[in-house]
Amino acid sequence: MNLCKLYSAKNLQRGEIMGLTMNEKHAVTRETAKLYQKASKQQKTAILNNFVCITKYHRKYAIRVLSQWGKMYVITNADGTTVKLIVGSKRTRKKRRGVCRYDQAFCDCLKKLWEYFDYMCGKRLSYLIRANIDELVQHEPFGISEHIKAKLLTVSPATIDRKLSAERAKLKHKTRYRGKTSAFLKHKIPIRVSYRFDERRPGFFEFDTVFHDGGNLHGDYCKTLTATDVDLGWTVLTALRNSAHRWVKEAAQELQKTLPYPLKGIDSDNGSEFINTQLYTWCLNQGIIFTRSRSYHKNDNCFVEQKNDYAVRRFVGYYRYDTDEEFDALQNVYAYLNLLINYFYPSQKIISKTRNGAKVTKQYEPCRTPFDRLIDSPFIAQEAKQKAQELRNKLSLIAVKQNLEDALQKLFKIHMSRRKLA
Repeated sequence: MNLCKLYSAKNLQRGEIMGLTMNEKHAVTRETAKLYQKASKQQKTAILNNFVCITKYHRKYAIRVLSQWGKMYVITNADGTTVKLIVGSKRTRKKRRGVCRYDQAFCDCLKKLWEYFDYMCGKRLSYLIRANIDELVQHEPFGISEHIKAKLLTVSPATIDRKLSAERAKLKHKTRYRGKTSAFLKHKIPIRVSYRFDERRPGFFEFDTVFHDGGNLHGDYCKTLTATDVDLGWTVLTALRNSAHRWVKEAAQELQKTLPYPLKGIDSDNGSEFINTQLYTWCLNQGIIFTRSRSYHKNDNCFVEQKNDYAVRRFVGYYRYDTDEEFDALQNVYAYLNLLINYFYPSQKIISKTRNGAKVTKQYEPCRTPFDRLIDSPFIAQEAKQKAQELRNKLSLIAVKQNLEDALQKLFKIHMSRRKLA
């Protein structure tokens, strides 16, 4: 008549059985209900006391559960159908059969777009697609029908990432190589750790170089000068013949001439290609603020460091380029790549970063291209905006992308032919 079969009497008296799971409570109820329904009134009181002590149920609820356990009820629905319910029996759940909204044709089209536009994340790719959907539909290799077009305009960035997760997992990161740099004139060039509020405006650029040494630092080889605006994200890539000081200065002069808005400041690392008399004197004469980062603090140049992979390595790779033909081909690649990443490829800009213990929460603004930020900036003259808008109207996303692919093929072809001869 007691529950010694399930739990010891000693534990029941002390009330030590706490926190049973729902399955355990059901098991206790199933065994107790058999005894309770056949017991007398006095026996039911003892059984009920033990049962409440074990399950922590309310006494009235426990009485109802033990009395009705195992009984069958017939329920009539509104449509006239009847359903038989047995108290305590496990409810059989119907397997959910979701409707596949994005079929294989859509996934294949999305994969083509993702591969063609250099493996963007979902947020940036969705912005690119929606901003250029009319031009993409006209490009037959993508195979964008009206049905797929409607889905591309409504698909969320998270869904894009999910559909492409298997393909993204196949990509492997290659080993990166680093070169050694020297320091000069450090005591004359001030250190910049962060940008003040009044300097978070168009015209302040971070400079960095990417070595195309292929893992062999001996001899001369090409480099890429990456210049990134800290406010707009406007990025200009320039090929350098070698580590001579003059090339960075000449690249800075060319940037000043071709930039749609004034160049106000340069912030670099401590490499000898930057910390030298030529660039330092030129900045002084032009009234351009010249600062440098702390040694071994890579995050001081965070705006440009992230572009070294996104805008350089992902396109031209880690090969060694050290001939005149490769240098010319590299310059040709950057002529089209600069247009693509500034006028068409969107980027995300961080708004705030808060820390709560070990968790860091970052908030980003919606995806926009550097060109969009340039047009919306109140610190850029209307004449410069109009000039940039005229150039944008002349450009075609597919044409620029195709020219870039041809330039890359030419660069790799020159490189591979040189390796075969070697």
